[in-house]
Amino acid sequence: MAVVSLPPHPRRPCFMLNSSLLTGLRDVSSSSSLFPFHRHGELNLESSLHKQAFLQTPTKSGPRSLAISMKQTSSSWCCASKKMEFNRLYYFHKSYSLHTYTRSTIVRSELAENGSSGVVNPLPGYEVINKMRGVCFYAVTAVVAIFLFQLMLVAHPFVLLFDRYKRKAHHFVAKIWSIWSVAPFYRIEITGLENLPPPDTPAVYVSNHQSFLDIYTLLTLGRSFKFISKTEIFLFPIIGWAMYLLGVIPLKRMDSRSQLETLKRCGGLIKKGASVFFFPEGTRSKDGKLGAFKKGAFSVATKTKVPVVPITLIGTGIIMPAGSEITLNPGIVKVIIHKPIEGSDAETLCNTARNTISHTLDVHG
Repeated sequence: MAVVSLPPHPRRPCFMLNSSLLTGLRDVSSSSSLFPFHRHGELNLESSLHKQAFLQTPTKSGPRSLAISMKQTSSSWCCASKKMEFNRLYYFHKSYSLHTYTRSTIVRSELAENGSSGVVNPLPGYEVINKMRGVCFYAVTAVVAIFLFQLMLVAHPFVLLFDRYKRKAHHFVAKIWSIWSVAPFYRIEITGLENLPPPDTPAVYVSNHQSFLDIYTLLTLGRSFKFISKTEIFLFPIIGWAMYLLGVIPLKRMDSRSQLETLKRCGGLIKKGASVFFFPEGTRSKDGKLGAFKKGAFSVATKTKVPVVPITLIGTGIIMPAGSEITLNPGIVKVIIHKPIEGSDAETLCNTARNTISHTLDVHG
């Protein structure tokens, strides 16, 4: 139901309802949330339907409709003109043409029969299109991954010999893969590139987590940071194997021992000159709201004395919501890179980073 405010008649405002909704309105007429004009009087459809209702004779132009007049203390029904178009407001008082009304409400049905004028196109059609876009996205990313994975295999022996920890060559291939995968489907706008530390400077990167597309988006930055991923993902053909070559850090969720080992490994990589990337929320947000931050990433930063670089991602959760990975909606993703923060207290760093990302989401989200 769409509710629109229009200048009303001071005594007897009317609004139009499609006749196909009468049965449903009989059940929901007591709900004041659906009828914001409820304070003007009780809407008693049950009594009105039997005593004062009059249905317009069906015409070729559309289905039958009713004009309902609201008084201060009770509701009454009046007949709509046969010349009136479907779903258009009808006033029998001549002062409507003089624009002397002060208050009114129109309730218009969007559930009318297909083909009727004034009906909004249903969303399911768009959902089908977006699901088709999702299928195309996975097809493109799979084909690109198969081709580029071969380059990673060829380069891997040289990477282990000359760049065992940063693996810049593999991350360059991953950047190409992510760009080619997302370019046909959504656009990325990056702000604050000047806030990134030099490529050879280790750091801890943190970001909000909204979607499966977050990894694709972050890889376009071209920095050789190590992600943390569930061990099950490494079993996926091509994608999981490529993650292993990139040096992505495996993690067993709900296993405290694995979590401690992961943090130790992150600290070791930072000491070797590599950077690590954390999603402090631990999982993707399903409602778009920023969750609580865990202090693991910030403990690693304080122990290794490296800066923390907060990054805000905006739009990935709308384009591919968590739990709807088959759907790919159109849109633009914004990546906002904030200035690095440093400190010796993990809790202070955690609160500062979260407040920075939260404020940015409130302003730009």
